[in-house]
Amino acid sequence: MIRQIASIGGLTLVSRVTGFARDIVLAAVLGAGVAADAFVVAQRLPNHFRALFGEGAFNVAFVPAYSASLEKDGPAAARRFSAGIMALLSVVLLLVVGAAITFTPEVVRLLAPGFADEPAKFDLAVALTRITFPYLLFISLVTLISGVLNAHGRFAAAAGAPILLNLSVMAALAVSFAFPSAAHAAAWGVTLAGLLQLLLVAADARRASVLPGFAVPSGDGRTRGFFKALGPAVAGSGGVQIAMFADTIIASLLPTGAVAALYYADRIYQLPVGLIGAAAGTVLLPAMSRLVAAENPAAAHAMQNRAFGFSLALSAPFMAAFLLVPDLIMRGLFMRGAFDDAAARLAGEILAAYAVGLPAVVLIRSATASFYARADTTTPVVAAFAGIAVNVALKLVLTGPLGAAGLALATAAGAWVNFGLLTLLAVKKGWATPDRTLGRACIAIAAACAALATAILLLRTPVAAYAASLPAFRKEADLLILASASGTIYLAVLFVSFKVLKLRLGRA
Repeated sequence: MIRQIASIGGLTLVSRVTGFARDIVLAAVLGAGVAADAFVVAQRLPNHFRALFGEGAFNVAFVPAYSASLEKDGPAAARRFSAGIMALLSVVLLLVVGAAITFTPEVVRLLAPGFADEPAKFDLAVALTRITFPYLLFISLVTLISGVLNAHGRFAAAAGAPILLNLSVMAALAVSFAFPSAAHAAAWGVTLAGLLQLLLVAADARRASVLPGFAVPSGDGRTRGFFKALGPAVAGSGGVQIAMFADTIIASLLPTGAVAALYYADRIYQLPVGLIGAAAGTVLLPAMSRLVAAENPAAAHAMQNRAFGFSLALSAPFMAAFLLVPDLIMRGLFMRGAFDDAAARLAGEILAAYAVGLPAVVLIRSATASFYARADTTTPVVAAFAGIAVNVALKLVLTGPLGAAGLALATAAGAWVNFGLLTLLAVKKGWATPDRTLGRACIAIAAACAALATAILLLRTPVAAYAASLPAFRKEADLLILASASGTIYLAVLFVSFKVLKLRLGRA
């Protein structure tokens, strides 16, 4: 399991590195003004719906059902099942994309009402959204095919596919002179990336002889079980999108630049979430589904505890850095071209607020595996809606005094409520059993985080003074030296602590 998480994490790291390069280019070209706000909304809207038709409802209902069919019914039956779901998803997506393109002005007015007061920004957001919305069709099919590949133990193509998004957007920006504006070029880059990602995972599935075709969904027990699980999963994913829609709606009412600042802070915050949390959850769900289907819950729980410990060990240093030096991070990564110091300060405040909820967000994907592996998609909905209620209520309270950072802090609070309820309900049902290995891992991680924080506090001033004496790349050097030194100390203390406590997360 650890090797698979590391494999996915490695490819995700490449994706995030190229993603940083993409966002650096976007920040330098678009800055944090009208064009950036319009592009962020145009990119965000299809991704809201993607959570329903991609990684969200369809995927969490599909992967356990497909894994169970593969385990109990055999490859032929599993392939027939996936072909039926593939055909159904394609039809629904074509209808949704067609309706969205037809009624784009109404969609933008509903989800970014603040743009209506600025006609230039509103018209640009409408034009860009019409370009980006077909991405929903491509990327949702990508996630379904990726679910099939993951169930067969093939993770590389799906984990590497997002790299194409970053390369495609940067390539489009490089030839932006051929488009009405750089924002139009970036939007076309997004849609092209969806098509390229679909071709990549489809080719890998074809090589493995598991590419779903198209067939009329059957009415057998496996398909009925999928639809039974799909309803609560749609409700859960839809609930999560309520909070995300609230972010977009409220941010559109804030001064120009707030939407873009939220986007850039979220991109940094999503590094450990995608690199660690999503990778662990991707590996854990099909593995736990197989173990539960084989009536071996003890092994499933031990695997989940190791995934928790591994995820926390890798994400904890990010949380500490985001809390202690968020301004340095945003300046070092993005402050150039049209992205100025004011934008960096605002994005840094948002990043620190997001960091409060980072451990919970990283662990939620692994926590929901306790339920999805048993085809229980209802309980995660209960936990998600509780978190959403807290999230949305706090957005309304905190945005006034804290601005965009209040939106991020509300998101963090909602994540903790969601994760806490998932954990309590799983333990109560006997579907999760935290063990001594996980407890000792938390002790080791806490010791390493204390060492990291101490290193940052002691080294920040001398490192900044040295970087200021350099002839160029001062901000970048300041961030790189401090991150390298404190990161090395964290890893060293973590390694020693694991040795002292005799921990090996790679084994049950």
